[in-house]
Amino acid sequence: MPLIKDSAFVQDAFVTVADDAALPGGAAIVSLARFQKERDALLARNAPLGIQLKAPENPELLGEDVQRFSVIVLEFPAFRDGRAFSWARMLRERLNFTGEIRGAGHFLYDQIAYMKRVGFDAWNVAEGFPLEQFHRALTEITNVYQPSADGKKTIRELRATPRP
Repeated sequence: MPLIKDSAFVQDAFVTVADDAALPGGAAIVSLARFQKERDALLARNAPLGIQLKAPENPELLGEDVQRFSVIVLEFPAFRDGRAFSWARMLRERLNFTGEIRGAGHFLYDQIAYMKRVGFDAWNVAEGFPLEQFHRALTEITNVYQPSADGKKTIRELRATPRP
């Protein structure tokens, strides 16, 4: 699946590994279930580690280990399931995660800008997804209603600001 990071298509350095598959020698992304089962062995590897969280899996389940991950993939099982938005914001603001937060699954074009605002910085997109559409999604909305991790002033805050 194509990966967008830093506003461009990039080669994914990570391999997503099934729970019953052998780990590669390099960077790997595992499920929460596999991480919980093989935690010590996974953390002892001399390679970058990522984790993929399903929509109901709260990042707080990672505890202190959250900072050990290079990438956290948050799943959108359906475009109408917005839990990953909350998880991304929680990762950035409450858990102080500074690594890559990647969106995967069924999100819509008009959700991309908000994904960026809450802390996503990489996107697994469908084959054939045009990069121009990604750029347009990030710039098409200039004023926002929701407060977020990016610190952008909301419309309410802008209205309350005294004018010169």
